[in-house]
Amino acid sequence: MSSRIFGHTAKVIETALNVSARRHTLIAGNIANMDTIGYKPSDLDFNRTLDRAMGETEPDGLDKTHPGHLSTEDGDDVAMRGNPSEDVDIYHLDSVNIDTEMMNLMENNLKYRTTTELLLRKMKILHYSIDEGGK
Repeated sequence: MSSRIFGHTAKVIETALNVSARRHTLIAGNIANMDTIGYKPSDLDFNRTLDRAMGETEPDGLDKTHPGHLSTEDGDDVAMRGNPSEDVDIYHLDSVNIDTEMMNLMENNLKYRTTTELLLRKMKILHYSIDEGGK
């Protein structure tokens, strides 16, 4: 989107939608791994992440920052190490609280819908300007 048409608002809306989508993925992962032994739920602070994302520039590509990270090249085999275990620690199955995750999901959904409404209103202003300018 051109900044001449929308200004800084379009960039904020775009970034907010991206942050909401990332947070949704984290929350969905927490819910999906609810019964995984030793899983630690993860989340992000929406406002802090949005502020940080607004100050960053887009990366040109992916960097491999650690030798243990997967390569960005195709064809690399990933070795799975470890031994299967039959031991189940029933005392560590409750690391994810479903009520908290559902509340986070609802809050994130509300922020996403509000941001989408802002985008729709911005588009209506543009549509109105084009429609009235043609008369």
